Amino acid sequence: MNDKYPITPYGWVIKQRLTELHLDQKDFCQLHGIPTYRLSNVIHGTRRAERYRRQIAELLGLPPS
Repeated sequence: MNDKYPITPYGWVIKQRLTELHLDQKDFCQLHGIPTYRLSNVIHGTRRAERYRRQIAELLGLPPS
């Protein structure tokens, strides 16, 4: 989605957790009502998106970044 922005270390943690859960980003977003662009923002660090950052961390069982 945002190929020109590198994935942050926290973004890799999110991607790894999604892989462990056998979910892709789109399915995860649809399941939890999160806009796909917001997940991408968090993964690439292009916006803080605090509300979604907290929600994603909670849903994936990750520590807040």
